[in-house]
Amino acid sequence: MARAPIPTRESVPEQYRAVFDEVVQERGGPPVGGPGSVTLNSPELAKRANHFSAYLRQGSGLPAKVQELAMLVTARELDCQYIWNAHAASGRGEGLSDALVDAMRDKGDLPSLAPDEAAVVNLGRDFYRTHRVSDASYQAAVDQFGVHGLTNLVNLMGYYALLAFNANTFMIDLPADRTEPELPV
Repeated sequence: MARAPIPTRESVPEQYRAVFDEVVQERGGPPVGGPGSVTLNSPELAKRANHFSAYLRQGSGLPAKVQELAMLVTARELDCQYIWNAHAASGRGEGLSDALVDAMRDKGDLPSLAPDEAAVVNLGRDFYRTHRVSDASYQAAVDQFGVHGLTNLVNLMGYYALLAFNANTFMIDLPADRTEPELPV
């Protein structure tokens, strides 16, 4: 059960209600759940995060498959049920194999990976597990994505770590209509 109620216009400080209205309009309606509902408790934060997210998702130049894998690595390494369940099916739809997604979920041995997949997984695992990135993981990622792409990849993973921090702290409820099994944690 979520720790905080879904924010409403009346629940945010009065000086931020115009920004709340702006964010709700941009999103096409009031929040119903997810990390976006948490950030909307601070409307200015939500507004700025939405612009950052839009760039990372639509303007970064990273292929959708790479983006989804980066989100799944982040979700798995941070044990974030919400992000995992929001992106596992999407990742499969963008071309990630069932064997890869299932092995990541279950913390099993990964199947043979394409070079771009290995670069994302190794980069994320290095950082989340050691708080550093090895020279080998860095170079493999640069070889796959270039410095520009790697910069966008690192920031995408960092943004999803921020979302995971919110989802796990506020215990965001999983959607009722989810299709993926929960992460074993």
